[in-house]
Amino acid sequence: MSRASDFAYETIRAKILSGALAPMTQLKEEELAEMCGVSRTPVRDALRRLEAEMLVRRTDTQRTFVPDWSPDEVEEIFTLRVLLESHAAARAARFVTADEIEMLRGYNDLIGRAIDEPGFDSETFVANNRLFHNLILTIAKSDRLAKMRGMIVEQGILHRTARQYDQIGLRRSHADHDELLLAFEARDSGWASAIMTGHILRAYHVTARADARAEPLGQVPDDAVEPTPAK
Repeated sequence: MSRASDFAYETIRAKILSGALAPMTQLKEEELAEMCGVSRTPVRDALRRLEAEMLVRRTDTQRTFVPDWSPDEVEEIFTLRVLLESHAAARAARFVTADEIEMLRGYNDLIGRAIDEPGFDSETFVANNRLFHNLILTIAKSDRLAKMRGMIVEQGILHRTARQYDQIGLRRSHADHDELLLAFEARDSGWASAIMTGHILRAYHVTARADARAEPLGQVPDDAVEPTPAK
């Protein structure tokens, strides 16, 4: 892939995951090319990569959209996260170093500060939550596990989930991380796995309850959806 293709891929992907390109937004090559400052060919390459990652969907009429995940898809995503990340936590408890525990604690401290910010700093929360969980995958020392986890599309859902937590839920999530660090310090794989399982299942139920209250966006149409302007 060219540098332009990589840049377009990273730019569009970041916009989707942050919510700047919202679910059901039609992705038009010419508008994305202008947004990224590249020609349409790198954008076309980027969209193919994003489609393979299930971050965009293409209709029968070859229109490309940001997907809106169905309740069944959300449930499957979190089920797979439980299986993979509980296993990663168990492995990480075996291999984690004191320095890595301190790195994890640093991310969790930033998560705690984000929770305490007036109005809640969701961007900092999500960013450091991602770093926390990704570091656990690295510590687990399994390329196969990391690749499987990377195929699960949930980062856009994480932004939506974070906004649905109340203060009690946010503090429980933060406390889960603290307890996970205790499990790592104890080198207890079973404890680490159990904490991670409960942590992700709680996030799933927060998301599922929020989605049940929300108006469904429906299926991706073949026309009439205009793109949300990128900011």
